[in-house]
Amino acid sequence: MAKKSKKMQEALKKVESTKVYPVAEAIALAKETNIAKFDATVEVAYRLNVDPKKADQQIRGAVVLPNGTGKTQSVLVFAKGEKAKEAEAAGADYVGDADMVQKIQGGWFDFDVVVATPDMMAEVGKLGRVLGPKGLMPNPKTGTVTMDVTKAVNEVKAGKVTYRVDKAGNIHVPIGKVSFDDAKLVENFNTINDVLLKAKPSAAKGQYIKNISVTTTFGPGIHVDQASF
Repeated sequence: MAKKSKKMQEALKKVESTKVYPVAEAIALAKETNIAKFDATVEVAYRLNVDPKKADQQIRGAVVLPNGTGKTQSVLVFAKGEKAKEAEAAGADYVGDADMVQKIQGGWFDFDVVVATPDMMAEVGKLGRVLGPKGLMPNPKTGTVTMDVTKAVNEVKAGKVTYRVDKAGNIHVPIGKVSFDDAKLVENFNTINDVLLKAKPSAAKGQYIKNISVTTTFGPGIHVDQASF
């Protein structure tokens, strides 16, 4: 087992491992125990009582955080003709069709989000093996396969985040940066929480949310009291 650094040991002393903290207190403590020298990301992690192997218990989607993520994401749009012009006007960083497919097949990945019009998905499908594992494949559920490319690009630039339950029933979502005001992080947290509560599958039985924790890039996890919101 790797030895913890002195900074991490000091940070852990400030966190009671058996305690669940109110949302605002958990976020303040996450910022206080951040040990990164850069403006670290604040992330919330959910452990859900769902079976991701079952199609009716898959949870996936996207939401625009009211205060953004603190990160400017570059957007690649697969579109042709007027839709390509629309994407460029909306502020997409890269726009193309078959030429972009070839570029990516050649190893280019200087983008964070991929948007595509429905008519381009036959071309984009050729990239499934390279985009899929990176979580970059456009999907209607996350609003990245759409004819409204202006809305899609604007939402990404405004702080849109995607969420998807993993094989173990967990969801990890960034809610901002350590430099954010606590109130803004709390508001972003509440937005994510509301969306996930509404996404509860009807097939899920028992306690839906097992636990929630807040952490920073290299900081300790802090358990959140579900009764506090």
